[in-house]
Amino acid sequence: MQSSKTSLRLTQVGNSVGVVLPKELLARLKLEKGDTVFVTETPEGFTITPYDPSFAEQMEIGRQLMRENRAVLHELAK
Repeated sequence: MQSSKTSLRLTQVGNSVGVVLPKELLARLKLEKGDTVFVTETPEGFTITPYDPSFAEQMEIGRQLMRENRAVLHELAK
């Protein structure tokens, strides 16, 4: 995956501070006004993603359980 840098300026939004994402970045993230993003701290810094990392982790655990118990699930499906 190619790494790129984008500099964003913090701006006053009411009593809070926000960041304005350029439309090109919104398009790449497949985000629109009103969507939710998730910020996760990693050893390399912070990541912003439209996907809930905890949900993705739960889905991976589910996939692993299904792989490990494939024969049992096949029998239950009969």
